[in-house]
Amino acid sequence: MAQVVTDFFRYLEDPDVAVAVAVIKALTGVIIHSEASTMMQMEGELQEAAQQLRSCQAADDQTLATRFHNSIATTAGCQLFLRYVTRCFLEFDDFDLCRTQLIDRGKFFAETSLSSRQRISDVGHNFIRDGMVMLTHGKSRVVIALLREAAKTKNFSVSVTEGKNLVQRKDLAKAGIPTSVILDSAVAYYMEQVDIVIVGAEGVVENGGIVNSIGTYSIAVIAQALKKQFYVAAESYKFARLYPLTQRDVPQKHMAALSGDIARDEPTDGTMKNVSFESPFFDYTPPGYIALIFTDLGVLTPSAVSDELIKLYQ
Repeated sequence: MAQVVTDFFRYLEDPDVAVAVAVIKALTGVIIHSEASTMMQMEGELQEAAQQLRSCQAADDQTLATRFHNSIATTAGCQLFLRYVTRCFLEFDDFDLCRTQLIDRGKFFAETSLSSRQRISDVGHNFIRDGMVMLTHGKSRVVIALLREAAKTKNFSVSVTEGKNLVQRKDLAKAGIPTSVILDSAVAYYMEQVDIVIVGAEGVVENGGIVNSIGTYSIAVIAQALKKQFYVAAESYKFARLYPLTQRDVPQKHMAALSGDIARDEPTDGTMKNVSFESPFFDYTPPGYIALIFTDLGVLTPSAVSDELIKLYQ
């Protein structure tokens, strides 16, 4: 395994480090250890490292494996950093100065990524009022930060879909937020009791839609049917130059094996040999179902995402 991939998975061992941030830290490491003497050589090494990151497989460690099924975030991190590299090469004639600038920028980005969540919390908590009941789905560090910020001055409760959100439920309980767990399949039943829906995103695509944990799209459809506002909280480094038209356009891996109770209940007499099991990790929610997106750039409508992407990648 290439060193850049090894470093990438090492950074992911920290649960507070997002996939895109781990990508940028790993690519910064490539620059630090590079022996390139020209900008062209440096760019070639970074392009090769980025390709290795985009094509690498999840680690054997199950904790990391459950986190790293997100080619959207990996691609977004690579695209964002490589675009900055190109701009830096055009701005600085001196190679050593450019190299130093890139290293400093990479380190600065990693250090300020956590403050992005605070900026999102500062703008997002204003949409939460006393007595509200909120629904959230999927594991999102930024949603947890937003709800914690709101809980400092407001009383509300949160319904969390069952999924695999044990960590999220624990975090909400520690913050003293009344939390109830509902079945993913019972969202339509409980939606009439909910005031707003807030979810995170694994990636925000060019048209303002999002890619997030499987089931997000279903929840958005139900929320719109019952006229409930559907909000998204996501850092700007998750903005990706991707324009999916259908669910099949979302690049991802699928869970290929049975797990948990399903696996234990599977007959062992061979009667199920012709039955396959398939479960995608993510789905795509079109922008028409999203009211607003809370970001470190401010509160955006889905239609404003394309403008911000142009600014990020110009």
